[in-house]
Amino acid sequence: MTQDDHWDIVIKPKEKGLHLNLKEVWRYRDLLYLFVHRDFAATYKQTILGPLWFFIQPIFTTIIFTVVFGGIAGIPTDGLPQPLFYMAGILCWNFYSDCLNRSTGTFFANAGVFSKVYFPRLVAPIAGIATSIIKMLIQLLLFFAFYAYYIYDGSSIGINLYALLFPVLVIMLAGLGFGVGILISSVTIKYRDLSILFSFVVGLLMYITPVIYPLSAIPEKYMQYKWLIQLNPLSSVVETFRYGFLGTGEFSWLSLGYSMIFTIIIVLLGIITFNKVERRFVDIV
Repeated sequence: MTQDDHWDIVIKPKEKGLHLNLKEVWRYRDLLYLFVHRDFAATYKQTILGPLWFFIQPIFTTIIFTVVFGGIAGIPTDGLPQPLFYMAGILCWNFYSDCLNRSTGTFFANAGVFSKVYFPRLVAPIAGIATSIIKMLIQLLLFFAFYAYYIYDGSSIGINLYALLFPVLVIMLAGLGFGVGILISSVTIKYRDLSILFSFVVGLLMYITPVIYPLSAIPEKYMQYKWLIQLNPLSSVVETFRYGFLGTGEFSWLSLGYSMIFTIIIVLLGIITFNKVERRFVDIV
C-alpha cells in the first residue's frame, strides 16, 4: 500500500443548511442501484402478474376516467380522444405521486438500515426517484401505443417542438415530488398524525391539477378561481406535456418558469430540512 492510499473514512456531522455532498453520494452509487433493485423486487414479489401492473393500473384508471368524467360528467377534452387525453394526465400525475410517496416514506421505510450502518441518507430518496423514473418510462411506452393507434385511426393530434421539453418536465415533476416528499417525511417523524392530513391534501391536489379536465374547460362563472389552478406548479407541467405531444392545451413560458422556480425552492428547502432532521432521526424513532 502506497503512502497516498487512504483506507479510513471519517464520519462527522454535516454542516447546517444546504449540504449535498454529491461526491459522497456518487461513491455509494452501487448502494443506490441495490435500493432501486430492492424497490422493484419488493413491490412485485409474490404477485401473479408482476411488472404487468405497470400497464394495468394506468389502463384501468383511464377507462374509469373516460366513463365517469368523459361519459357521465361530459367534461370536454379539447377535441382530443378521451382515452389519450386522460392517459397523458395520468402519466404525469402517477409519476409525481409515486415520487412523492417514495420520498415521504424515506425515514420509516429505511429505519432499520439507517440505525445500523452509515451511508449518505440522500441515497434513499434519490433511489426512490430513480425507481419512479424507470416506472414512468415503462408507462410512457403505453402512452405511445395509444398515441400510435389514434394516429392510425385518423385523429387530429400532432407532436410539436415543445415535446422537446419532456426531459425538463420529468425533472420538474421529480423535483416537486422529491422536495415535498422529504419535507413531509421530515415533519411527520415527530408528529406522525400529520401524515394523515398530508395524505388528504395530496388526494385533493389532483382536482386542482388539470388531469381530468383542460384549463379551457373551466366554466365562465368559475373563471375567477382559475388563478388557484394556475398557482399549482403541477398545472403548467401537465398542460405543457399535452401541448407538446397532443398539440392542444394552454402553454405559457411564464407559467412554466414559475413552476421551475417553485421546484428549485421546494427542493432546496426539502434538502435543508432533511439534513437537519436526519441527525436526530434515530433518537426520535
